[in-house]
Amino acid sequence: MTTAPDLEGTLIAFPALRPDLLEVVADEYAALADEYGPRNVLVLKRLPAGLERLREALSTVETETGAARSARVESVPEHASKVIEEYDPTLDRLSYEERIELLSMVVAGANRELPEYLERARDHDSFARDVGQLLLEATRQRIRLDELETEEIHPCLEFLYATNDRFHEELARRGYLERADVIPRAVSLLEDDADELRTRVCSSFDAVLAVEFEECRRLDRRYLAALSADADLVCLGERHASVERARVEVGSLEEIAAGLTPESREEGVPSSDPTSERRDRPTPDHRPITRWLATGSTGDEPGSARRIRAGTAREQDRQVATEIQTLLSRHDWRYDDVAVAVPTVERVPDARSHLRDAGIPTATVGTPALEQDPAVNELYAFVAYNADYDRERARDRLAARVPEFSSALVADCVGSSLRRSLERWVVATELKGRLAREEVWVDARESFENVRRVLAIARFVEDTDAVAPDWDGLRRMLRRTIEYDAPYAHDVETSPDSGGVTVCAVTDLKYDRREVVFLLDLVERQYPGEQHLTQLFPQPWLESMPAYPAVTDPSPADVDRTFTPVDADEVGNAFEAYHAERARRRLAIGTRAARSRLYLCSYEREAGGLRRTREESRYVRLLASHPEITLEDVDARARRAAIDGDARALEALLAEPRGELERVLREASTGGEADLAETEALFEEIALVLAEGAVDPELANAVRSGFEFAAGEVCRDE
Repeated sequence: MTTAPDLEGTLIAFPALRPDLLEVVADEYAALADEYGPRNVLVLKRLPAGLERLREALSTVETETGAARSARVESVPEHASKVIEEYDPTLDRLSYEERIELLSMVVAGANRELPEYLERARDHDSFARDVGQLLLEATRQRIRLDELETEEIHPCLEFLYATNDRFHEELARRGYLERADVIPRAVSLLEDDADELRTRVCSSFDAVLAVEFEECRRLDRRYLAALSADADLVCLGERHASVERARVEVGSLEEIAAGLTPESREEGVPSSDPTSERRDRPTPDHRPITRWLATGSTGDEPGSARRIRAGTAREQDRQVATEIQTLLSRHDWRYDDVAVAVPTVERVPDARSHLRDAGIPTATVGTPALEQDPAVNELYAFVAYNADYDRERARDRLAARVPEFSSALVADCVGSSLRRSLERWVVATELKGRLAREEVWVDARESFENVRRVLAIARFVEDTDAVAPDWDGLRRMLRRTIEYDAPYAHDVETSPDSGGVTVCAVTDLKYDRREVVFLLDLVERQYPGEQHLTQLFPQPWLESMPAYPAVTDPSPADVDRTFTPVDADEVGNAFEAYHAERARRRLAIGTRAARSRLYLCSYEREAGGLRRTREESRYVRLLASHPEITLEDVDARARRAAIDGDARALEALLAEPRGELERVLREASTGGEADLAETEALFEEIALVLAEGAVDPELANAVRSGFEFAAGEVCRDE
């Protein structure tokens, strides 16, 4: 592993997950801005999530010369990318889709025999994604096969690392830079001072304020050391708050700060008031819960939160929607005062969809999996039609999407350029206009982004020799990208200007504060979880893979010194204990984001065909049994009548048939098992409401029409 040099500067360590984090960061920034001037202070945050909130907080800081409205705030990856551009503006960074294609080409051309285990594993749907994530992590840590002790490497890892090395040789030959390689490449350039790069880059600032230092890995710390050789370095870190760094590196905040002079900041009211978030309000009841999850102690203070327990994950989301409407009807809160946090980013699309079906506007915008986007499916059908691949099926898909479809329309769009042909189809069929008219703005915006991705793939096919520059080559690459693409594998924006409830992964709330936070899916399968690092290898293998790019062989002492609540003498399986504590920290981060109300939400069974039961998370059960903690059970089903207004009730009811049938069809199209018993129960409930006789006939007819439209049985123009 690459080692990090000792840093020179100051470490300001905060107590575990204090609620006024942004205010304290703003105070430390104000001190540096007073000394050096706002434009001479570079603020670097390790992870991009929460960057806008940090910018907002620092933009209102008052210094001796006035407001620091021009604060220089960037994430470490963003800054490293600019450093590379400063060195070589012509370097082409590889997109996610291009990476999939080139990596597939390298794997297909491997001269090593594929290990038997990987040969069997490649039949699983998640194989390509799991391998891709492993190689991304190896790249981020600059793991090279020739730098490892080969006798200690598992044959599967040896094959994959050799593949990754060949992949990067191919990238270098083609003049590409992989995004995961941005920080490692920038570290090398700065340390070597290539073409006096470090001198040029560092001449624009006199101080570096490193925020979220607890998440800085070895290479990140080397990056900070290279940047701050001639500048004042101040590192701000929270104790008991590392989740991402702790995944790949053991140790406490103080252990990774070798060379820094420590300064402690005890919890209290900061001296300045840089943000509008600082208000005179009583300490929220859930603060002891955050403290207990992070450190194992409540601080001898009583704590409380609310708990929602539902039958299924879908019912959990619906109860959350009802509770949100109830809260907003009783308090002076808006939708963007509420956050709904899920265990992983892959869960965002379903949770967001369920909330919207219940009439809750959501503010989360991202890039969902391509396979779920009707616009992408339409463009794929256009490509397949021109490639003469299953043309009859492609024609049916295009005709279903475009009423005026004809072979002449396709011919008018097709020219010598693949990309321009797709662009002509988009314009000729008013694809973006149809999306804007037929989809809610969130879905339309995401589809626009996915259309852009498809056009970028077409451009890549035309510009590279890795893929045949014809319709069949484009179809193959697009098909592979759709199959390998993961939901929300790209940027996720949680606070667009339009407002709405934020739906995000729980760790994205680290630098966020909301009046109300709902933590979803608090079941044992998620917290602490069953597969902590990857689905690619079984856990016993991982525990014997020291070369895997994550913590796989911690000792009880490693667990003890990395996570405060753990006693080394009581640790059984160190691997399970270590990563269970990481999950516990994720929960702590989510609870800290709530200002006024915290909801812990769980469900009893899966929605799949087997209806597997799910046990409530051990951490919730321990909280419920804690003598100083009170969990108030909330039955949101009893509050269904509290949904405001006929318009919202109508919107929620009309969305149910289409949303439920889309869920069943999505399961069927991906080979999953749809729980028809749950669907039947939902439709029976709607039927009973319609049969009561108190429902307006027009409303009843609209609901029946919703079933017809969802099933594709009718198409009305009026």
